Amino acid sequence: MTVRQPAVAPAQTDASGGLVDLPPESFVRYGKQLVDWVGEYLANAEQYPVLSRVAPGEISAALPVAPPDAAESLDAILADFERVIMPGITHWNHPGFFAYFANSASV
Repeated sequence: MTVRQPAVAPAQTDASGGLVDLPPESFVRYGKQLVDWVGEYLANAEQYPVLSRVAPGEISAALPVAPPDAAESLDAILADFERVIMPGITHWNHPGFFAYFANSASV
């Protein structure tokens, strides 16, 4: 199995070479991006298949066996989420999902 090497963001360090936290402006930018993604997802839940379309073990096989040695950019993490995780989701907010209880309601 070949695991794709993700884009790696340069690690931010302080004067002593220690890693530093995500800058507040980046946190705000990605936070807004995530909220926009959730809003778009909820507004368009019907565009997704109701049930997962992946075989058992397919998601774990697509993940690396070990965490990365260096930090990855949040853009790369979000792209991996869309590419690897989303195909395995059962979309309970889909208007056609009534397996356990009707959850096609407002947020």
